[in-house]
Amino acid sequence: MSAESVMAWLAEHAPDLALIDHSRSTATVAEAADVLGVEPGRIAKTLAFRVGETVYLLLARGDARLDNGKCKAELGGRPRMLDPEETLAVTGHAVGGVCPFGLASDLPIVADRSLLAYETVFPAAGSQTNSLELTPQRLAELVGARWVEICKLPE
Repeated sequence: MSAESVMAWLAEHAPDLALIDHSRSTATVAEAADVLGVEPGRIAKTLAFRVGETVYLLLARGDARLDNGKCKAELGGRPRMLDPEETLAVTGHAVGGVCPFGLASDLPIVADRSLLAYETVFPAAGSQTNSLELTPQRLAELVGARWVEICKLPE
């Protein structure tokens, strides 16, 4: 059902965007980067976490890591990653296909500014084999994400 909810959402909000079915797993950043032939940073991963009672979705470049201190300063508390079952329940998407499109719940979405280093990025699209390509600015605009700086990049 997850891929279907994404396709329905895209048809309504961004009919010009084409869903890419890779017919191979893109469930991890490494797999997605390999299948797409791009550097891991261009994979726009979506992480679900809780700060206090609020569940957030974070859009971040694939090689970035959530920084607890920056998150606490920006969102008011330490982030706690959701487990796979809770992630599926609140997003409607299984881990490996989690994306900000066609969500089961209305969640606040934040986008880490590190995504802006790339002209285009590839978020998942509701399944472990689907993605799409768009600019980071359009991604954030489409899903109503607020720009934040809560990730650290590899050295």
